[in-house]
Amino acid sequence: MSTSTITPILQFGTSRFLQAHADLFLSEALAQSRALGPVTVVQSSGDTGRLGRLAALAAPEGFLVQVQGLERGQLALAGARVTSVRRALSTAADWTEICRIAVDEAEIILSNTSDAGWIAQPADQGTRFDQAMSYPAKLTHLLVARYRAGGRPIQVMPTELVARNGDALRARVLTLAEALEPGLADWVGRKVRFVNSLVDRIVSAPLEPAGAVAEPYALWAIEDCAGLVRPCIHPAVQVVADLDRIEKLKLHILNLGHTWLVADWLARGGPETYVRELLADPAIRKRLEALYAEEVLPSFAARGFAEAPAYVATTLDRFANPYLDHRLADIAQNHAEKIRRRIVAFLDWSGSSGPQLQALVQLIPDD
Repeated sequence: MSTSTITPILQFGTSRFLQAHADLFLSEALAQSRALGPVTVVQSSGDTGRLGRLAALAAPEGFLVQVQGLERGQLALAGARVTSVRRALSTAADWTEICRIAVDEAEIILSNTSDAGWIAQPADQGTRFDQAMSYPAKLTHLLVARYRAGGRPIQVMPTELVARNGDALRARVLTLAEALEPGLADWVGRKVRFVNSLVDRIVSAPLEPAGAVAEPYALWAIEDCAGLVRPCIHPAVQVVADLDRIEKLKLHILNLGHTWLVADWLARGGPETYVRELLADPAIRKRLEALYAEEVLPSFAARGFAEAPAYVATTLDRFANPYLDHRLADIAQNHAEKIRRRIVAFLDWSGSSGPQLQALVQLIPDD
């Protein structure tokens, strides 16, 4: 086999998010010889309606990612051809080949599957691969193949929006492995490195048959651990000692701001449809900036988050992105739960609910 076809990264997920995130970063890093290698993409859903996208992902000319938005208050428009994907396969049709790649080529198994893909299924208890299995069960069966072929170490990198996603996936796999084969769970515990990470980028629209439109901001924060294999060196990819710091910034600045905007919109019965429309109103933007300056940033400053003001400035650019149709009605879903996680949790973390935090306190409903 030609070394040009070897793909050390096996990626589960074909979403436009991954196309404009990890696949783009790997493509740009490969051009500078700063990536582990190219990618085999795997569609795990078996959706035959997406076969056109699957073929286009691995087209020799690559697929287009358009970046549109604001950076430091200025318009940023760019386009890139993503050529990191060498193969595109489906678990429904190509399981034998996927197993071969997992055994012979893969050094990292990367995933960003749907929420439904993580839900445990009755088929998960089977001793042989079944397309009806959840992603964690399919991964476990790939690890069975790797174990039987000699058990070389491998790194697993989920990027799904699950708290401590590596730890959560490891727990699921260990439970399934216990019932599959003697010694498998012990090998998984010793030789399979599950890495926690946090990803962030708003990908606003797909391009057909493959590709996406995305905002300029992008982050792939990877929690450092013993023996970590970096998928690539790229400005958007950060290896950090602890994800908690980044999670606090995202939850209590970006997400908190979204929830405050929606609460204000609901209270006014506002006619706006998108977040960008709110930021285009000078009065609303002024009140949001005051909220950050007077109620949010002091708590971050007290805890040594020197990067928080810059994060606020970037967040305001993201909210104001004139190309992004971020619907307020979508953010308003599960609003009460979001107030609990984003507002109440911030007040608990800040350790204060005094007069300086009244704009946030008043969002909390009376019991």
